[in-house]
This record gives sequence, structure tokens and C-alpha cells, in this order.
Amino acid sequence: MSGTAVVLFNLGGPDKPDSVLPFLRNLFGDPAILRMPAPVRWLLGRYIAAKRAPIARAVYDRIGGGSPIVPETEAQAAALASEIERIRPDLAPVRTVIAMRYWHPRAAAAAAAVRAMAPDHVVLLPLYPQYSTTTTASSLREWREVGGADGLAIGCYAVEDWFAASYAEQVRPLLAQAEALGAPRILFSAHGLPQRIADSGDPYPAHTQRTAAAVARALGWLDRDWRLCYQSRVGRLAWIGPSTEEEIRRAGVDRKPIVVVPIAFVSEHSETLVELDLEGRELAHTHGVPGYFRAPTVSAAPSFIAGLAALVDAGLRGKLGACPRDPALLCPTAVCGART
Repeated sequence: MSGTAVVLFNLGGPDKPDSVLPFLRNLFGDPAILRMPAPVRWLLGRYIAAKRAPIARAVYDRIGGGSPIVPETEAQAAALASEIERIRPDLAPVRTVIAMRYWHPRAAAAAAAVRAMAPDHVVLLPLYPQYSTTTTASSLREWREVGGADGLAIGCYAVEDWFAASYAEQVRPLLAQAEALGAPRILFSAHGLPQRIADSGDPYPAHTQRTAAAVARALGWLDRDWRLCYQSRVGRLAWIGPSTEEEIRRAGVDRKPIVVVPIAFVSEHSETLVELDLEGRELAHTHGVPGYFRAPTVSAAPSFIAGLAALVDAGLRGKLGACPRDPALLCPTAVCGART
């Protein structure tokens, strides 16, 4: 079989309660997450996973017992294959394959599926808008370790106009509702990162700051009230901040209605459905926030899928530059130029 294979990478999530512990063992066994020698990482990772498992199960119980990330990614994959074939019929057939980092379907199964295809083109497309050594680099490293086919690897799309516009589409109607309650504040919430990883030179904090500014600009909100914050802290280590919880409490003190925008997430999972929708809303109510609105993720929104398809097209046409951080990755010029 010829054609084109596009491999979509994401973190994954447990699909049922019994999957929570092995999912966490995979997560905390990743050297990109726990940066220490293998024997110590294995022991400590299993200890942390066992300690966190009851808490995580309780979280997933609130959304039906498992993460929706796989069906969400399957919808994105199907839409993307159709869109690529529409704009580049010469690449057909296009098959999209999912490779989750910490739970099924894993990279090894995806690599086997691509080998069976024997495609003319392979594109490696992480569904992490901003580059981090803990996400994009970790997923692509595993792909290489399991013998995944070489291909065009996209680094990130943190400040692309189409990405900012696709999120602005989700936010604009909520801003109109929030303005009826007062002068709103936008909270751009991204997944957190341990401070020591940020201090090691990981570009993720700079990327999330630029993504937030890009979406604010697309909304005409750049000179108005918005903040970048971080969620999902685990453990006692220092994490980059401010935290989303801090900013929700501050909005209560300032009597500001807020629109929360999960800019580092392109699909719904526990961080959005529980941390933001349930816990964040409850915190906002407790601290007197006049209005709490959470923008949906871009998921399979046509504008987002069209942007990804255009990114794949640009990569295959040789119109993406090499990333200055990692020449093995391809990036849109604007994103590469934004790196520090």
C-alpha cells in the first residue's frame, strides 16, 4: 500500500479504572518526567504511581471512569485524513495513526501499523501545540525506540495564526456572555511544568506565553485584561506559575468574571473536564467570582483540522524550516523565530 501515513502523538489516558495504575507507572517511569538514574526512577516512579492512583481514580470516576482522549483523538484523526485528501488528493490514501505516550494505543502498535502500510510519505505530528522535552521530545523519542519509521517530524505550532484563530473562535461567544456581568478577565490555562525542568532550558514556558498573546491578539484583547497560568501540579516540587487556582481566587478578590481558555490542550480530558469544569468552577463560586466560563478545546473544530492539514502540506512541500533547537524537527518560520 502506498499513500501517506500521519502519526498523531498525545499523552493518552486510562480508559477504565483498572488502567489508572499502569498508566501512572508509565508516566512516572518516563525519564523525561523523572530525571534520575533508571533503577531509582523505576522504584520512585512505582511508589509515586501507587500513591497517586487512588486520587487519580477518584478524578476519573467523576467523568465516567476513564479519559475521553482516545475517542477525541480518533475524531481528530478521521477529520484530518479527510481534509488532507481534500487539499492534496495526490497524497491519497491518507491514513492517520494514533500513538499515545502512556496508555493504549501505544507507539509500538502505531509503528507496526505504519510498517504494514509501507506508505510513500510519513508525517509525525505531535498534538502538543507548544514544544516541551516532556511531551513532544518524549513522544518522538519513544517512536524511535520502538523502531518507528523515519518521517517529517513537526515540532510545534505555538504561534501560528490558524491555531490562535481556532481558539479565538471558541472564546469569542463566551466573552460576550462574560461582559454582561462586568469587565471580564481571560485566564489562559496551560498544563504546568516543574520549575527545575523549565530552568534546564525547556522552551515550554516561553511557548505558552506566546500562544496566550497570539490568542489575545486574535481576539483584539492583547491590551486588555488577560493572564497566563498553569494547572495540574503534582507533588511537592516547585512548579512554574502562577497557578490557575491562584488566578481564580484573585479574580474573586477583583470581582472579575473570567473566561478560562485551556491553550495547551487540543482535546478534552481530566484536566479540562474535572480540574477546570468542576474544581475550577467550584473554586470560583467559593471565592465570589461573578461569572465563570470555560472555553472548549479545539478538538475537531474545522478551523483547527484545516490548520493541521495545511501544516502537513507545508511540511511535505518543503516549506517548513528546521527547528534551531532540534534540526530533526520542522517548524513554521514564525514559531522557530519565536524560540528563545
